[in-house]
Amino acid sequence: MKSCIVKSAGRALVASCWALQLASCVSTEHEASIVKQEARAIYRPPVAGSRIRVNSRTVLNTVSIAHVFSNPKALDNFTLQLRGPRVLTGQAHFIVTNSAGDTLRHEVLPARALLGESASRDPLASSVRDREIAILQSMNSFFAAGNFSRPAIPTDAAPPTEVDSKIWSALSSDSTAVGFDYPSTGGAERRMAYVRKLRKTIVIDQ
Repeated sequence: MKSCIVKSAGRALVASCWALQLASCVSTEHEASIVKQEARAIYRPPVAGSRIRVNSRTVLNTVSIAHVFSNPKALDNFTLQLRGPRVLTGQAHFIVTNSAGDTLRHEVLPARALLGESASRDPLASSVRDREIAILQSMNSFFAAGNFSRPAIPTDAAPPTEVDSKIWSALSSDSTAVGFDYPSTGGAERRMAYVRKLRKTIVIDQ
């Protein structure tokens, strides 16, 4: 009788250990899958000589800021995201969304547009590394406070030929309108503004 009890207890102990080991394996696999998912969500530049592939959708750097733009009572989100296989040949996505998540502006600029005027004119004057650093530094200062202005345009400014007179009139009459200056291709500069009366974002070449 005692022998039967011992054998039964032994079987129960083995079954418990097996169940515990199985549960441990399941937990470990689940935790590993979570780690992999989190790792894929974070971009890390590949080590030189590695076989990790990057493409035009790879996010290399992102800067963002919340600032009044389309609504004086709410903050809009300004984002500049560099995508591509390399910094120097990448594309800078300039995106503005309002507090409701609606896209007000999505413009794609070549990363080289973020270089200084002198570097753009003479690309051989500095090394590739120097130009890549200059692009990343330019991203950090892209949303500097000095690039925002209010009103968006002076009331006595002459309307440019490419802007409709009704749009210009609505914008110039709004003293609370906010303008944002940013670089464009070829060293040119643009000013973006939101016309509240028409619920429209406009861009003016300067």
